[in-house]
Amino acid sequence: METMNPDLEYLLDELDESVKWTLATSVVVEEKGGTFTADQILSSSSNKWMKLPEVVAVAYDLVNSTQLGLGRHDTSSARIYQSGVEGAVRSLNAYGADFIDIQGDGGFGLFWGEKAYERALCSAITIKTFSLKFVERLTAKYGEELPDTGFKVGIHSARTLVKKIGTLRKKDEQEAVWAGKPVNYAYKCAQASEAHVLIVTDKVWQKFKNNDYVVYSCGCPDEDNRITEPTNVIWTEGANSKLPDDENIVHVLGSAWCVNHGAEFSEAIMSGKTNRDDISEHIRQEQVEKMAKALERKEAKERQARRDRVNRL
Repeated sequence: METMNPDLEYLLDELDESVKWTLATSVVVEEKGGTFTADQILSSSSNKWMKLPEVVAVAYDLVNSTQLGLGRHDTSSARIYQSGVEGAVRSLNAYGADFIDIQGDGGFGLFWGEKAYERALCSAITIKTFSLKFVERLTAKYGEELPDTGFKVGIHSARTLVKKIGTLRKKDEQEAVWAGKPVNYAYKCAQASEAHVLIVTDKVWQKFKNNDYVVYSCGCPDEDNRITEPTNVIWTEGANSKLPDDENIVHVLGSAWCVNHGAEFSEAIMSGKTNRDDISEHIRQEQVEKMAKALERKEAKERQARRDRVNRL
């Protein structure tokens, strides 16, 4: 391959002209529904962007990935990366992700259309469950030299625009660009998380806050083998400083799919079931009170955000 040595002055002038032309060119935004597929994304030469009114993004990131290759043979590093990333991608694919993008040791899956929220949540919990077994196997093979690692996961949903961008007339140098909050916020949630932990934005939580299969634990014995009843403490509320103040409320899940009930709960969520008969009244009342307090905090944050915006005017 011949080494390229462009005329730098000409190149910079040409890039500036391209920006000038693009900013002056009319752009068409065409809204699409749930039947839209990734192969319909238009190329860079088109002046049209596709708009999806609601996309659920699941982002995953491997903790301390840069340290996984240190002091190891290249073959070992390759096996670690391949087995980990492939496991995360297969988890997205298994729940029918409409678009998957791999970015080094991380990536994201996008869901839209029918059961988008359910598919996204189940795939995210599957990734964090897989992460535990993945690290268990790495630890057994590499022992103490293995740094703390595992997948951290985030979810957000919002409208988005999409189009392929890249080198004109070279399709192999064009990639889909998803302009909007879904991927950006999902990554910020994943970045704020820890290994084997899922963080979802409040918008996503609102879709599941009344779903018994999501909110409550299954009630299996705890680590001390004590028989317990279903509880509402598997999720905690927090604030993500990486997000804007009026959108930074998040909900954190540390639990994974239960060995005994995971498949049942996944199937129930995907089937649209929401109610369970094994939740006691006092646990339900606790959840009602918990949600009421959460709503008060959310409304207080929104009032403060409005005051801050007025003060900046």
